[in-house]
Amino acid sequence: MNVIVQILMESWRLLEEASIYVLFGIFVAGLMRVFISPQTVGRHLGKGSVTSVLKAALLGIPVPLCSCGVLPAAASLKRQGANNGATAAFLIATPESGVDSIALTYALLDPVMTVARPVAAFVTAAVAGVAENVLTKERQGPITAPDLSCPVDNCCDGFGCLPEVHKAHHTFSEKLRAGLKYAFGDLWQDIALWFLGGILLAGLVSTLIPDHLMTRYLGGGLQSMLIMLAVAIPLYICATASTPIAAALILKGVSPGAALVFLLAGPATNVTSLTVLTGLLGKRATAIYLGAIMIFSVLSGLALDEVYALLGISARAVAGQAAEIIPGWLQLLGALALLSLSVRPANRAARRRLGLQAAPSTCECGAESCTPPAGLTQIQRRMDR
Repeated sequence: MNVIVQILMESWRLLEEASIYVLFGIFVAGLMRVFISPQTVGRHLGKGSVTSVLKAALLGIPVPLCSCGVLPAAASLKRQGANNGATAAFLIATPESGVDSIALTYALLDPVMTVARPVAAFVTAAVAGVAENVLTKERQGPITAPDLSCPVDNCCDGFGCLPEVHKAHHTFSEKLRAGLKYAFGDLWQDIALWFLGGILLAGLVSTLIPDHLMTRYLGGGLQSMLIMLAVAIPLYICATASTPIAAALILKGVSPGAALVFLLAGPATNVTSLTVLTGLLGKRATAIYLGAIMIFSVLSGLALDEVYALLGISARAVAGQAAEIIPGWLQLLGALALLSLSVRPANRAARRRLGLQAAPSTCECGAESCTPPAGLTQIQRRMDR
């Protein structure tokens, strides 16, 4: 019983430290939802073997989608005219990072890891995308018009009402309300249970796993990176949920490089995403995708350990110091706010478990952001034949 109490107390501590940064991250994500134009995305990702890839990788860094939710988004980009390399780059950069996970990394880890994580994600995505465009011949098909429907209330489809005209339909406050509704509704429902599960797992790691075991096998070097890679690849875990686990591992003596491997490979790879990616881009592109993640995750981990050594910084000693600038009462309010926002997704998950609600058809996220566009549905049908 004492062990359970210790796990819950450690998990609650992590939740308090992370709460304000998570709330800030999903707030920014909601603003991106209503203020980033989809037609601009499609226009910039269709041409150029290098420039389109770099733009797609940059676009993917702040977007808060898990490795399941990113699939329909990537399929939509493909339908809007994005080439294979740009699509692959977006598929890698997006689940490995996000404004919410970047903010959480700063809260639970340290500034070096906060910078290293999106930089490594960008480099991995860029190399994989350029390699895809250079090494494979893409069969060009007809470009489907981009989805220009209104993200506020779906008042326009973007064709009968052109984007230039639609700009005057909603005020800034209306867009802000729509963004907040999405952020603290659909988006948080996507990641709430994964995040809370990650917090509980981090508390379990902190309480039960001996420090010497982690230090011995995951304390640094190539062997540590390969072990962590083998653990991370088959997992289904989002970038936000992986962060408290990585923080707990570092506090137990895992090298920051090995933790970075977990943060990169875990969110970007799972059986579902690799299967659908095969249908979306082909087997060769999928092999390039997986190979780039494996190679550059390990290289990034080794490089990060060297950076910490050169700077003379102990990742274990500085982890979580950013959370100390947030007053305790504000951390408490933030934690309670996150728990209250999680009641609805928890209730929905419980109803599915009890058979009172149909399970989502595409992935475990289950919110609107996981509903596949027509292009992805057609791909899945071809794969089933």
